Amino acid sequence: MTSDQNQGPESAAIQDMPEQVPAETQSDQPGSEAEMSLAPVVVRDNYRGSGKLEGKVAIITGGDSGIGRAVAVHFAREGADVALLYLDEHEDARATAEMVRGEGRQCLIIAGDVGDPQVARDAVQQTVDRFGRLDIVVNNAAEQHPQKSLTDISPEQLEATFRTNVFGMFYVTQAALPHLGEGASIINTTSVTAYKGSPELLDYSSTKGAQVAFTRSLSGQLAEQGIRVNAVAPGPIWTPLIPATMDKEKVGEHGAKVPLRRPGQPAEVAPAYVYLASEDSSYVTGQVMHVNGGEVVNG
Repeated sequence: MTSDQNQGPESAAIQDMPEQVPAETQSDQPGSEAEMSLAPVVVRDNYRGSGKLEGKVAIITGGDSGIGRAVAVHFAREGADVALLYLDEHEDARATAEMVRGEGRQCLIIAGDVGDPQVARDAVQQTVDRFGRLDIVVNNAAEQHPQKSLTDISPEQLEATFRTNVFGMFYVTQAALPHLGEGASIINTTSVTAYKGSPELLDYSSTKGAQVAFTRSLSGQLAEQGIRVNAVAPGPIWTPLIPATMDKEKVGEHGAKVPLRRPGQPAEVAPAYVYLASEDSSYVTGQVMHVNGGEVVNG
């Protein structure tokens, strides 16, 4: 399936958010947004930027599609230039860059494995070289591999999941830190699974718990420098990672069991990142925002 076969709006009103998603799968992760028959909603029709991030520069890992794409577009609409670090979904990355540029902002796309420390360092340096500064870090890249039993998780899978989800977050943040000043913001994408667990995503859920601990610990370390560290914990959001990692039955039921009885859209998560990146959240650090369709969690 090519991108011109992709159906559904990239923007929509809240009342038009899909209540169900197609039971379809993809063969490889992180998945391609261009191959989804129902396009995720990137931004709401009525979302109006107000300069909250005017003059800022952000780097977003996993920025080619899904939540990362929506965050990039929202940041651009609020006045930020954006660098996207992504694995190998070049078509998705180019499309996201065009969306950012369509908002009147600059976009740098960088392909590479976030779990490689040299890639992380190079991506941050390219961002600073291109834009002259760095103000916002969004650690969003992730992978997951459902398994029915703990004994089915191979050492290779365990290492790969932690390398992308945890090591990559460390590497990018370490590389970015020397360039961040007072007022900067670090935002990590964790998950509802860190709080409620997921029997078939044991290693993934464990990495998400580690991200919560990282967020809370680093926030204390950087508070005196005026750098805030927070996280967003999405619930069942319609992104390419879903059809790329789940079977058709689970994909078709995605989001049906939360109180709002539908999957969320990236457009419904991205404003949380805008809030955490902007001065609106100047007294917020070490916190996790839950955007999960009404699931009650502790923490």
